[in-house]
Amino acid sequence: MPQGKPESVPDDGLTTRQRRNRPLLIVHTGPGKGKSTAAFGMALRAWNQGWPVGVFQFVKSAKWRIGEERALRVLGASGEGGPVAWHKMGEGWSWIQRPGTEEDHAADAREGWAQIKRDLAAEAYRFYVLDEFTYPLKWGWLDLDDVVETLTARPGTQHVVVTGRDAPARLVEAADLVTEMGKVRHPMDAGQKGQRGIEW
Repeated sequence: MPQGKPESVPDDGLTTRQRRNRPLLIVHTGPGKGKSTAAFGMALRAWNQGWPVGVFQFVKSAKWRIGEERALRVLGASGEGGPVAWHKMGEGWSWIQRPGTEEDHAADAREGWAQIKRDLAAEAYRFYVLDEFTYPLKWGWLDLDDVVETLTARPGTQHVVVTGRDAPARLVEAADLVTEMGKVRHPMDAGQKGQRGIEW
């Protein structure tokens, strides 16, 4: 894509403007760091355009206070860009034991997905971040057929970005934009835990 120009233009009957403004299904996956960070960067762009933004976090604990959440909540309340809603649908990281059974966590994920379906049907937001959403799909907590069908048939001009490792092949195939974050090196490889300002 030299200078941001497409290499070919499909014969789809759309004008350049119609094609440019098509809503996108975006997937950020892979073993490297930065999937959620990139999605939140896109949410900032959406906020700047005045679009309503909905963030749905599926694995991070509701008790955690991450930097992007605070920043986007403050911006959303400022009245200068679009409004921002933040929803936490899970209870902690998969490798940390949390109270409750797997079925409890699966039920939370199903409830979160049901809310997203309602919001998509109502066109509640223009930009959605489904953060760590690949995990409830990988663990079989949500029906992949339902997810792919709902996301690809969503009405209006709603953009959706899904983050998380091991995105299912069917979701990747359905997406308009897929970025795989690769890991070359990470401080954890040398025994260093996450730190403020970098991981949260």
